[in-house]
Amino acid sequence: MKKHPVISSVFFLSGLYDSVLGAAFLVAGDKLFTRYDVVPPNHWGYVQFPAMLLLIFGAMFFAVAENPQRNRNLIPYGILLKVAYAATVFWYWAGPGIPDMWKPFAVIDAVFAVAFVWSWLELRDRRGAAMTAASA
Repeated sequence: MKKHPVISSVFFLSGLYDSVLGAAFLVAGDKLFTRYDVVPPNHWGYVQFPAMLLLIFGAMFFAVAENPQRNRNLIPYGILLKVAYAATVFWYWAGPGIPDMWKPFAVIDAVFAVAFVWSWLELRDRRGAAMTAASA
């Protein structure tokens, strides 16, 4: 039985989401750009590299899902990934505009960022926090 089933589920879903998204852009990026009428970059390496990064982060999220407490130190990297992507899209969405293709990913990543922050805080060593507060 897992000690943190909700947290494990959050990270399993994120691992699955990022892995599927990364694989889709890695093997069928051209079809996705065409389907959503988005002009692709001048070289597919600009799509393939971030796709591989998503696969790497997906693997990391699966590791957190497997043992959230032991892998708590990885969660801030996931928070940074999700916030970086969501903030970039929201910035351009509010300003000069961005193709609709990218918007759902930003909303999903913002939700994951909040869930990751909650998870990270839930996994704090409360004994250490209480001892630090008592000695202050």
